[in-house]
Amino acid sequence: MVQEEIRRNNVGTLLRHVHLGGSVSRTALSERMRLNRSTIMALIAELTRAGLVREELPQGTGRAGRPSLVVRPESGRAYVLAFDVAVDRLVAARVALGGIVLDRREAVRPRAGADLDRVVEVLAEFGRRLHGEAPPDALCVGVGASYCGMIRPGDGMVRFGPDLGWVDQAFGAELGRRLGLGLPVSVGNEAHLGALAEQQRGAGANLQNLIYLHGDVGVGGGIIVGGKLLDGDSGYGCELGHMVVNPYDGRPCGCGSHGCLEAEVGERALLDAAGRPAELFGRDAVRAVADDADRGDPAAQEALHRIGDWLGIGVANLCNLFNPGMVIFGGTLREIYPGMAAQVRARIAANALPVARERVRLRTSALGYDATLAGAAELGFSGLLADPLGVLARTAPCSARR
Repeated sequence: MVQEEIRRNNVGTLLRHVHLGGSVSRTALSERMRLNRSTIMALIAELTRAGLVREELPQGTGRAGRPSLVVRPESGRAYVLAFDVAVDRLVAARVALGGIVLDRREAVRPRAGADLDRVVEVLAEFGRRLHGEAPPDALCVGVGASYCGMIRPGDGMVRFGPDLGWVDQAFGAELGRRLGLGLPVSVGNEAHLGALAEQQRGAGANLQNLIYLHGDVGVGGGIIVGGKLLDGDSGYGCELGHMVVNPYDGRPCGCGSHGCLEAEVGERALLDAAGRPAELFGRDAVRAVADDADRGDPAAQEALHRIGDWLGIGVANLCNLFNPGMVIFGGTLREIYPGMAAQVRARIAANALPVARERVRLRTSALGYDATLAGAAELGFSGLLADPLGVLARTAPCSARR
């Protein structure tokens, strides 16, 4: 039994390295896993027979002689369905090992209050189409979803989604039921998943300590400490957007408080500061302010200056609390951060402790708006990466499920 557990763990660990690394040599795998070459070759052979990896010659090495083989993820055998529920849009994708998006669907999500039935209806239809168009011998090994709210660990219950009024909505269970694939839906908070995706595949790849700030209507946050997501006692930690930065005359926040970080730097705060009418909102409106500032528009530049000052106060506090190696700005913050970088850095210099700020790097998301979708896909892959051969043995091919 012990030997079987060790073998299962080694098979999963090797697949994870290939899944995240994309192209890894036998030598590198041996060094990372601290296993001898013959053991590595045996593990690769198992995964190759299962159709999860392949070995091939590297491309463009430029070296004389026969180069060593590299191991790459096989994209045709196993996939997951990944869903991303943002305030303004719904995204579904079929994602292969290696994080390759094979197909995707998108729809606009109106800002119309609690809309569980419509969200589940649209995503379930997308998911069934994506599943139905997969090759007959392909295996759907998991389903992951990102939601813009506070998620109860384990069952995908949205405890609180302030932007559209979701309270105790059984999102994960309903989506799983409507998909009809016999698979549970793992659900995570969008900013938490974005932080994990950036740490695994994006701007913070392999960093042990980072903070991810995700802009949408408000601001979400994910914190990686010692390589692991900081989630709190009940799974609702890292609500960085609700850190109070302006308690006395702050803007009202959707959570019921005043002066929260997201109230001072969120979508409406920016658009109001730039003098934009109330009927303008969403990513395009935010991007327009950033573009106008680049072209020298004084009102847009002043708006970014003001919002950047509040954002800098929040980041300075986070530097003092967590001493991150990197702070990553994602979602709509990715659009506007370049125009306010000077204000953010000035606040960090003025308000963060020298030893807490001396090594921090400020970056925009490398995965863009797909960071949260990528994080959802990783939720879907978690079972396969824990026990690759066991999951395959228990999963019917798409032709059978149809």
